[in-house]
Amino acid sequence: MTPFLQMSGISKRFGGTQALRSVDLTADSGEVHAIVGENGAGKSTISRILTGAVQSDAGQIRLDGKLQYVTSPLIGQQLGIRMVAQHANLVPNLSVAENVLLGAMPTGRFGWWIDMAAAHRQVEQILESIGFEGINVRRRASRLSAAQRQVVEIAKAVSVKPRILIMDEPSAVLAQDDLTKLFTLIRRLREQNVLIFYISHRLDELYAIADRVTVLKDGALVGTVDPRETQRDELIRLMVGRPLQDIFPRRVWQAGADILSVNSLSRTGVFENVSFTVAQGEIVGVYGLVGSGRTEVARCIFGADRAESGEMRVSGRAYRPRSPRDALRAGIAMLTEDRASDGLVLGLSIRDNMSLASFAAVSRMGVIDRRTQSELVQAKAREVDVRPPNIERPVGKLSGGNQQKVVLAKWLLTNARLLLLDEPTRGVDVAAKKEIYTAIGHLAQQGMGILLISSDLPEILGMCDRMLVMREGRLVGEFSSEEATEENVLACASGGGKGTHAH
Repeated sequence: MTPFLQMSGISKRFGGTQALRSVDLTADSGEVHAIVGENGAGKSTISRILTGAVQSDAGQIRLDGKLQYVTSPLIGQQLGIRMVAQHANLVPNLSVAENVLLGAMPTGRFGWWIDMAAAHRQVEQILESIGFEGINVRRRASRLSAAQRQVVEIAKAVSVKPRILIMDEPSAVLAQDDLTKLFTLIRRLREQNVLIFYISHRLDELYAIADRVTVLKDGALVGTVDPRETQRDELIRLMVGRPLQDIFPRRVWQAGADILSVNSLSRTGVFENVSFTVAQGEIVGVYGLVGSGRTEVARCIFGADRAESGEMRVSGRAYRPRSPRDALRAGIAMLTEDRASDGLVLGLSIRDNMSLASFAAVSRMGVIDRRTQSELVQAKAREVDVRPPNIERPVGKLSGGNQQKVVLAKWLLTNARLLLLDEPTRGVDVAAKKEIYTAIGHLAQQGMGILLISSDLPEILGMCDRMLVMREGRLVGEFSSEEATEENVLACASGGGKGTHAH
């Protein structure tokens, strides 16, 4: 029987990099087919070739046995191929409704005007049908959270009833409740005979949703396996070429003095009465579902937003930041959840990106000292293991994991005492995750306080000395590393349980 999709001998080179090496891939309609591999393995490249966004140098694509020349995204769309990209491709100044129906807005009588009321109704129905009702369809895309932007991308792709749907890290910004909704949607699409390619670094998701898993490494096909017959360790070995033991660093935390003290912090309509501490050398995790207020608390600590009541202290001194500059002066740095838009200037080099927050340390009388800058950046690049180690390379050409290392190194150059990490391993492969975890553990061992915000529960459990749980803008639980399990943390986050020090 002929497979629904056949990709044969697909090769692609970008400059000196061979991104794909004669890859053969087959998949059937009504299948969830996962594609995994380290950053730079070729997952996104083969997806973009299938959509028509990139043309292969060699190879063929057949749908239902018929040879197809997918030379543009328009042809891909006409063939029923849609992609939910890792980073949302929405038009910032357009509303949710306008983004979802872009190019297909309903018109009034004779087609003389756009019927916005009908558009709003239509998109509300689409969101409800995929299980994500509640987003304001009139709101501009620029005002949405990262999770809401991802939901809008999914709605946009599903609204046209695709035959092939590619999801590139769709869950990277989704918390557990939204992830459950996403899986329900995927199963429903599978029943409707849609072929779904699911790209993710989260192996738990693959075992929950995938019918088959294709592994790529260095642009080549390693193999396709049945997850029901393949152990997790074996899948990791196929991806990285070696076993990956002890992904979380082993460290012994000795309680130091409090670096940060937060007392009854509130911001109207976002969070209220939040109190906690972070000590020297301590990693404190913050877990919560989307909309729980986790990121908003961190933004207030960093001075990006203003808290309206409550107080903060840094090493015992009153702390009222009016801007991120005030936070940096107080020794506080923040790695944001969206590195592409908030953490990096993709067109600049590794060197310039790493020193963006520490120009005072690399300049004299307002002029950058290139020698000092290069020495400091080169040392940090080695410390966090940026690959390739060429600091003149544009950061936009790095893999997701290496981009995240550059952002981490940027804040380390500020000599911060407290580091706020918001989704530090989002969109990062399993090997790069281990390297980032090792760097974070090393920083804690050196006495830095770390507040780690994550939707990845194993990450929170594996890395943190204490865990805080937020729900609907309130701090509802606190667990020691000994007390915390996936079950009780999830129950607390979703309203079904409490931590030992719940507020």
